[in-house]
Amino acid sequence: MALTLTDNAITRIRELNEKEQAPDRWLRIGIRGGGCSGLTYFLDFVETPHEGDKTYEFGTVHVCVDKKSYLFLNGTEIDFERGLLKTGFVFNNPLATRSCSCGESFAI
Repeated sequence: MALTLTDNAITRIRELNEKEQAPDRWLRIGIRGGGCSGLTYFLDFVETPHEGDKTYEFGTVHVCVDKKSYLFLNGTEIDFERGLLKTGFVFNNPLATRSCSCGESFAI
């Protein structure tokens, strides 16, 4: 299995990079402890991946994930949704056993 991005997510990442005039930045995706369910997702832009990161390319979009986070993200699809009440990235993680009602944290 791997990490996948929908077309909407790829488009949004490109938009963010273009806005900052930094088309070569990598999107770092990971997890950390926190939130009401125990784990939270995080996204950050970095200049280069760290040694040992899992790396992915989706056209001109480059993504990196540290090895520990990859254990919890393997098989995850990341989407981007725009709505009246909520706009943002959505993690469809098949390993998550529960999530909080706001969708910001999860448990495995």
